Amino acid sequence: MGIADDNKRKAARLHHEIPLAYRSLGSFLSDWATNISQGGLFINTRKPLPVGTPVSIIIQLPGEPFPSSLEGRVTRVTELDNHESMVPGMGVEFTGLDAARRAELERFVQRLKHDLDDA
Repeated sequence: MGIADDNKRKAARLHHEIPLAYRSLGSFLSDWATNISQGGLFINTRKPLPVGTPVSIIIQLPGEPFPSSLEGRVTRVTELDNHESMVPGMGVEFTGLDAARRAELERFVQRLKHDLDDA
């Protein structure tokens, strides 16, 4: 677990499992986010939604008093296959975040990374 330094993403990404629920296309589902950043998250699921699908996410960030509601859009899909190194799921980019909310997510990622590194 930790922030990935070996990719080309603009935002630090925390690899940590966080339960979440999301609504899209008339369905309400629950899965696990396996990483999160200020710009989006990856949902571990065997039934990813198509790229471009809008999603409403409810996530309880560790250490936060209330669940957070976020809007997003599926930007990447990894299908389940026989390669154990590939985690099935979908990348979701947050949409409609103002600067304050984006900064709040970045502080959360940095705080949780610090807490995990000290554990």
